[in-house]
Amino acid sequence: MIRLPKIMEEELMDSPKGDIKVSFGYQCNGNNGITCEVSNGYEIMPRINVRRTSSFSCLSGAALSANATLANTNICNGLIGAEKLPSWDSPNSFRRVPSSPSLSKLDILSSSLQSSLSNLSCSPSTQSEALENDSYSLKSMSAPSRSDGFLNAMEVQVAGGAAGEDRVQAVCSEENGWLFCAIYDGFNGRDAADFLAGTLYETIVCYFNLLDWESEQEFVRTSNGLGLDGSLQNILDDGNLSHVEKIVSKFDSSKDIGVDNFTRKGPCAKMEVISDSFRHRVLDSLQRSLSQAEHDFLYMVEQEMEDRPDLVSVGSCVLVVLLIGNDLYTVNLGDSRAVLATYTKDYMNEDERLKAIQLTDSHTVDNEVERNQLLCDHPDDPSVIVGGRVKGKLKVTRALGVGYLKQKKLNDALMGILRVRNLLSPPYISTQPSLNVHNISKSDHFVIVGSDGLFDFFSNDEAVELVHSYILTNPSGDPAKFLLEQLVLRAANCAGFSMEELMSIPAGRRRKYHDDVTVIVIILGTNHRTSKASTCL
Repeated sequence: MIRLPKIMEEELMDSPKGDIKVSFGYQCNGNNGITCEVSNGYEIMPRINVRRTSSFSCLSGAALSANATLANTNICNGLIGAEKLPSWDSPNSFRRVPSSPSLSKLDILSSSLQSSLSNLSCSPSTQSEALENDSYSLKSMSAPSRSDGFLNAMEVQVAGGAAGEDRVQAVCSEENGWLFCAIYDGFNGRDAADFLAGTLYETIVCYFNLLDWESEQEFVRTSNGLGLDGSLQNILDDGNLSHVEKIVSKFDSSKDIGVDNFTRKGPCAKMEVISDSFRHRVLDSLQRSLSQAEHDFLYMVEQEMEDRPDLVSVGSCVLVVLLIGNDLYTVNLGDSRAVLATYTKDYMNEDERLKAIQLTDSHTVDNEVERNQLLCDHPDDPSVIVGGRVKGKLKVTRALGVGYLKQKKLNDALMGILRVRNLLSPPYISTQPSLNVHNISKSDHFVIVGSDGLFDFFSNDEAVELVHSYILTNPSGDPAKFLLEQLVLRAANCAGFSMEELMSIPAGRRRKYHDDVTVIVIILGTNHRTSKASTCL
């Protein structure tokens, strides 16, 4: 049994009680034994002949509610609330689960995209017809086993839960060296966020399994031997050049790459071509997964809107962070953010300083690029933006759900003042995500993943400075929970309350002073400036 450090026990006692609904942590050891400490007190025993290749050392997550929300557990005939979410939710600790429950039912994914997605989707998937000419979906090959696929593993660690209308998820496989984190910031209800929490991860896994793993997985295993500078020296030293040459030939039409010629032309440049090809396919699969989720959710809304017309106004922002090897992928709709803390050289005084880099775009009407694009897409509508909101309803310009701003028939389901007047040229809300991949370097320190409620009170630079200062003084502490405490303190000061007075205000009424807030802090394992900065809660 792992005992919490004394410093953490004191933190837990001193933390504001209130409505911190989610608080979890995970720490990886960088030893060859791959022992992992998890927050429920269990120890993952070393696996024989498995090398941990992930680029993070630990993470912590926390969520604070402000909205009073009763989730409807009957969406998808009760499947989401009764079966899906209980299998994933673990709000106060990571726990081990034997891969994905749905994935175990999928014997052959590539034989039919419809059959593969029907196991996790509410709707009959017409996506297979739309993708008949797609090179990925027509691979005449069996799907990889659960332990061979991209995000598949025989066993994963999961944590997450709900706080108000927010939902958070974290899924980790040290066995295969990847980390999946997601924040679903729901609005007008939590149904869309719940739907995403119950389906999106598995949808992503299904689409990843449609990739050509015979080539891509070969590269992933080989690239794990690359240094952070892209060096192939370890591979060359091990005498694996012929193996690298074989992989390159699969991605390059050139057939005259001999060993001498390959070395002379530079293996790093050739591997970079492979890496870019692989990254584009991963991003494409993530985008397809989000499109599938949108299709499935709106189908569900159509089926149930007669009994629950409010579903047509329910939506969610989406932020997915996927860490695979040294690649950090981000996919977002809406105004949640992923902010990277990285060291840069200050040439004036020859010191290093920590810089905040936002990896995601903010999809709101306050963003000039988004606002101009929205106006350009609807030139004949004089009331696209009313009162600083899209059709007078939403500040975000991209989101999942909110069908009444996307389809006239869904808008017509609403009555009276809830219905949007003059819906001239829908859709007004986009589901086209912003996609990004960042290759982690030795300069990168940590990543803050947060819903917009965090950034209502802190700029990117302030959030990074707070986390950095906390890590330096509390190497065994919990930076995500610390950020929430600082937010509550600032919100209380703005309102003229003490922290205790603010937190005593019931959820719902407290929304006047702050939003639901979800935070994940990922400490990148490539940075050696501090000791491990997060432990189990």
